[in-house]
Amino acid sequence: MHGPRSIVAGYDGSEEAAAAIRWAAQQARLRSLRLHVVHVSIWPLLTRKLGPVPGVADSGLERSAEAILEEGVNCARTCAPEVDVEGTLLHGLPAPHLARISSGEEMLVVGSRGLGGFLGLLVGSVSLELAATADCPVAVIRSDVHPGGPVVVAVDVSGSRNALDDACAMAATLQANLRVIHIRHTPPGYRQPDQQESVAARFAAEEVISAAVRRARSLAPGIPVDARVLTDTSVPHAILKASVEARMLVVGSKGHGFFRETIGSTAHAVLHHARGPVLISRHGNSSLDSEEQFDDTRL
Repeated sequence: MHGPRSIVAGYDGSEEAAAAIRWAAQQARLRSLRLHVVHVSIWPLLTRKLGPVPGVADSGLERSAEAILEEGVNCARTCAPEVDVEGTLLHGLPAPHLARISSGEEMLVVGSRGLGGFLGLLVGSVSLELAATADCPVAVIRSDVHPGGPVVVAVDVSGSRNALDDACAMAATLQANLRVIHIRHTPPGYRQPDQQESVAARFAAEEVISAAVRRARSLAPGIPVDARVLTDTSVPHAILKASVEARMLVVGSKGHGFFRETIGSTAHAVLHHARGPVLISRHGNSSLDSEEQFDDTRL
């Protein structure tokens, strides 16, 4: 049987990963959850020579991987001493391991960038792959942090229920304001609608945002909620512009169609260009979020 849920954080020794560990530790403390720090060593994919150098104490690639894990665990314990922290060392490619180990957990937390250079090319974009394959929400932590900013969530015509629910939980955890945004997409060269069409479009957008606000206020009572309907030729551009000073931006992820290992174009663009923390709302095959209306990557 699966025990109480935990927060899982990937750590590779980089400063970006350290920032993610610190953020994850605080989330674990605020939510009274365990923190599971995971380091995935790719060295066994490249060489069999993992043991210590003869005559050199505390050496070797395997020992280096163990030291990285210990560093991540110690970082978490220093940041949040009251949190129950455990560490796991795995071998292989990071994204598949992290997706598997975090399945069914509260959240998976990773840094915006990990290994660079040759190893980075080999591993690929871990955060981008996890945003398309994980079965729990994925928080990608970046350095441009606004502690006093709101949690911003983008909802499409479906209501983006999972993303909205995750945003409510985040706002309540952080005791932050919640801002709900809905984008009316007007492609370049779009024919200006007549007055009747324009009124109907505005009414539909207001219905979407009103329903989202009602749900948010029921899920996060006491949290200030405001809403905005925005119009833009690019949905990602509008979302990024509206979340410049956000404490956390929450968006849904498609990734549940014929090709499950995909990410919606809006989430993809946001992950590439956002400067602050982003939460990709993933909930396995049960995801209700649909970004088919948010299918525009131009910035």
